[in-house]
Amino acid sequence: MHFRGIESSVLTYLWGSFDAVIWALEVNQSMTMKFLVCISKAPDTTSRIAFTEGDTQFDANGVQFIVNPYDEWYALVRALELKEQHGGSVTTITVGEADCDPVIRKALAIGADDALRIDANPQDALHTASLIAHHAKQGGYDVVLCGKETIDHNGSVVGGMVAEMLDTAYISLATSLDLDGGKAQAKREVSGGLETVEATLPVVVSAAKGLAEQRIPNMRGIMAARTKPLNVVPAEGGVQGTAVSKFELPPAKGDCKMVSADAPEELVRLLREEAKVL
Repeated sequence: MHFRGIESSVLTYLWGSFDAVIWALEVNQSMTMKFLVCISKAPDTTSRIAFTEGDTQFDANGVQFIVNPYDEWYALVRALELKEQHGGSVTTITVGEADCDPVIRKALAIGADDALRIDANPQDALHTASLIAHHAKQGGYDVVLCGKETIDHNGSVVGGMVAEMLDTAYISLATSLDLDGGKAQAKREVSGGLETVEATLPVVVSAAKGLAEQRIPNMRGIMAARTKPLNVVPAEGGVQGTAVSKFELPPAKGDCKMVSADAPEELVRLLREEAKVL
């Protein structure tokens, strides 16, 4: 009887421990974070810029495209860091056609779990944001991250539009981002210092320089990216607000004039009469 009592106690203990493990797994599952990172392609800064069709379309011939740096270096990498801390998954989303796939694969090589491409040619910021928001509403994401801007358009408006359409909090220009107890804490630069802000999840965050450090994909990541899911879905819910009437290149640089340090009067004259900046 004594041994049976011990056996019964051991079984009760093991069964209780099993229940505790199951509970812990359920809690962990319920706390799993879902990150959505907006990825866009942008021309390499060394590319030759030209326009076609009466200066209404960007000429992509011979242009090398890269992942928009603010999306890659800051938004994506910070999402991966937060996933490593809290668990969960990182999905990238891109509005574009098949020529975007190489830059999406790079994001997968850096560490994203899967990717979604909305099969559409983005027409303006509103069109892009509305397509992203339409999908994000169905995805149940805790944090949506995007770069503060793309280096070709420099609009810095997509993040705010997505947040408005999702009816969630929006933190712009974040230089740090942490998650704790269902809340996001972020810092951003303001005139003369830093501002600390807090928002309840879900939240949309636009990433500025300093949010994370660039990661270089290694060979293992590059090989893994070939088999990671890249799902292509039709464009739904898109709304276009504006259309380009004309692109213009900046005026060509003029000749450089050297002015002696001993002739400040001549420098002032040139600035006033020729440069007309005084």
